[in-house]
Amino acid sequence: MALSYKARRRWSLVILLVGMPLYIVAVVTVLNFLDRPPLWLEFVVYVALGIIWILPFKFVFRGVGQADPDAETDDDSTA
Repeated sequence: MALSYKARRRWSLVILLVGMPLYIVAVVTVLNFLDRPPLWLEFVVYVALGIIWILPFKFVFRGVGQADPDAETDDDSTA
C-alpha cells in the first residue's frame, strides 16, 4: 500500500518531531551506559546511529520536499 503525498508529509512531521527526539534520548542513554568511551568511538557511534535511524523511513521522506505530484496544474493560464 502506497502512501499519498499528504500522508507522507504528515508522517514525516511525526517522525521528525516525535520519533527523532525519542531516538536521540535512547542513543544518549545507551552511550552513557558505556562509561565514557574514547572520543573517536563515541563519534563513530553517533554517526552510524544517525544514519541507521533513517533507513526504515526512507520511503516516507522521499519526494516530500517537492511539489505535490497529485495537485492539479492550471495549464490554461497563458496570460
